[in-house]
Amino acid sequence: MSKDTGQCPVIHGAMTSVGTSNMDWWPNALNLDILHQHDSKTNPMGDGFDYPAAVKTLDFDALKKDLHELMTDSQAWWPADWGHYGGLMIRMSWHAAGSYRMADGRGGGGTGNQRFAPLNSWPDNVNLDKARRLLWPIKKKYGNKISWADLIILAGTIAYESMGLKTFGFAFGREDIWHPETDTYWGSEKEWLAPSDSRYENLAKPVTMENPLAAVQMGLIYVNPEGVNGQPDPLKTAAQVRETFARMAMNDEETVALTAGGHTVGKCHGNGNADLLGPAPEAADVTEQGLGWINHTARGIGRDTVSSGLEGAWTTHPTKWDNGYFYMLFNYEWEQKKSPAGACQWQPINIKEEDKPVDVEDPSVRLSPMMTDADMAMIKDPAYRKISERFYKDPDYFAEVFARAWFKLTHRDMGPKNRYIGPDVPKEDLIWQDLIPAGNATYDVAALKAKIAASDLSVGDMVATAWDSARTFRGSDMRGGANGARIRLVPQKDWQGNEPKRLQRVLAVLEPMAAEAGASVADTIVLSGNVGIEKAAKAAGFDASVPFMPGRGDATDAMTDADSFAPFEPLADAYRNWLKQDYAVSPEELMLDHTQLLGLTAPEMTVLVGGMRVIGANYDGAKHGVLTEREGALSNDFFVNLTNMDYSWKPAGNNHYEICNRKTSAVQWTATRVDLVFGSNSILRAYAELYAQDDNQKKFVDDFINAWTKVMNADRF
Repeated sequence: MSKDTGQCPVIHGAMTSVGTSNMDWWPNALNLDILHQHDSKTNPMGDGFDYPAAVKTLDFDALKKDLHELMTDSQAWWPADWGHYGGLMIRMSWHAAGSYRMADGRGGGGTGNQRFAPLNSWPDNVNLDKARRLLWPIKKKYGNKISWADLIILAGTIAYESMGLKTFGFAFGREDIWHPETDTYWGSEKEWLAPSDSRYENLAKPVTMENPLAAVQMGLIYVNPEGVNGQPDPLKTAAQVRETFARMAMNDEETVALTAGGHTVGKCHGNGNADLLGPAPEAADVTEQGLGWINHTARGIGRDTVSSGLEGAWTTHPTKWDNGYFYMLFNYEWEQKKSPAGACQWQPINIKEEDKPVDVEDPSVRLSPMMTDADMAMIKDPAYRKISERFYKDPDYFAEVFARAWFKLTHRDMGPKNRYIGPDVPKEDLIWQDLIPAGNATYDVAALKAKIAASDLSVGDMVATAWDSARTFRGSDMRGGANGARIRLVPQKDWQGNEPKRLQRVLAVLEPMAAEAGASVADTIVLSGNVGIEKAAKAAGFDASVPFMPGRGDATDAMTDADSFAPFEPLADAYRNWLKQDYAVSPEELMLDHTQLLGLTAPEMTVLVGGMRVIGANYDGAKHGVLTEREGALSNDFFVNLTNMDYSWKPAGNNHYEICNRKTSAVQWTATRVDLVFGSNSILRAYAELYAQDDNQKKFVDDFINAWTKVMNADRF
């Protein structure tokens, strides 16, 4: 018998997280994984599947009818509180949408990402796996015509309708991903629910919370319901609530409405011992059927469910949309108590028996309601209290504000309104939808193109202006981009990264041309960039035509929520070799983050950076990385000279390097980290070598044009 008999036939850890990865061996290496997310190989639907087209064939009424019926179809394996799943479904939808943050547009419910780790196993998402599993028969029935992303959000909206709220509307159109969004930065903590101090420069000043984060602790959607770091203090909690909701683009009125409306129905679950819960879904045994937090020691369903650890309903009638939340807050004094699970919460003093909600399983038993520290903030914070008082006095106004805020919460990450699908899309236009009027697509493009080419604008001016206009696009929430020409409006026209003086000089040339041609300024800016590239290609010896799609519109100040565009201001742009200031994050990591938001691949990033350098599109005409003697020509010289071993590199100051002739030591060029990384990182060097080859000069030009066109059209839906 072989001495190897009984050994495992596979390498341990090769297909799990147990093994050692390259990043384990070399933790300081540049990790390009952020650009490899959602590879086509992860998508079982294939390139031919068109979800927007598929969802348009959905029987919308039948789907909504099935969801209404589900709300009161209590299942023995996970019984509904008071026989109604509304509270559970709303929490699922809320926690999917509520992970959105305005700083980078990441998070939100637009991709169905709640199905995957880490979100499917966050402490704040305890038992939401049960809500998704309850939806499975409906998803199975309607199949490819309804995405998980749409279904998860729709379930919460239908739950509100079933409990009596007149909702504002709903739009379909969210397409599923099939792999976790591991590119999203949720925080640096290594421990779930670690104290939030590490996220703030000063915990007493919530505005100092680390960007782009919005939640106060790792594993929470918003704030700690027990108080700051679990210590009850409604005024301190109010400050955190205000900052967190502001980072989701919500004002004070929307914040109060969402808090109150979310807690008008349903309950918290903490009537048991949280230590008896099994592991989260991602760590659970295969026998758990993909579910998590299962209690195998004691009864863990119905009245004995444990989720947040807090226990109780907020209102007398938790399955009914009413004004009971404010009635409770304003008609009783509240004191601190502990839930059966040991969580800090607030309970009313001397509450009337008839104001108590009944037990979720036995309507003959009445129990005390509760409030979280965030709820108490709604009457302890002066600004929040004033809003709460108005809502209490005017229930109809409260319902309207909440319905609109809920719609905003669940649709903010969908992007422009022209991506909305379905019969319930509201007719009203909302400023946060980044409105853009339809543009003219019938003007003489060739004539306008000729006028631009005959102008005194340089290739660098044309390309840089078009790039600056388009580079704001974020695939995370489908906002930004060249459409609308918001580069000429506040705040973008004044951003340092847009070189305001140069921008105004270029716009002074392009805007009259646009008006004379009957074209939008947005189209004209993009077309000028295309003209610049064609000139640069010609200078390199190639006759090239850059594809152009007319029809962009021009937004106005009245159509622009200027404050919401503040997070779009670039802090760095590797494509134009610009860094606003030194950051803790390396310039090359900032490049990867921007590239991922633009929806570009690593090869597309490589070819664009190399091409932008030789064209002469650097910020303020800087020469760093312009590794060519023929600036303005779309040549592959950047890659040829970067990979040429006749030159050596040496540091020459902060983010400043010299490329020297090995024989003479003479400085030939200067460069930055985002230049040299294409010759030092093994993966990026492989791409650089490809484009440096003698037989790939035309491929370089073609690939550059394709990548450029992708960015220019990224916001055309």
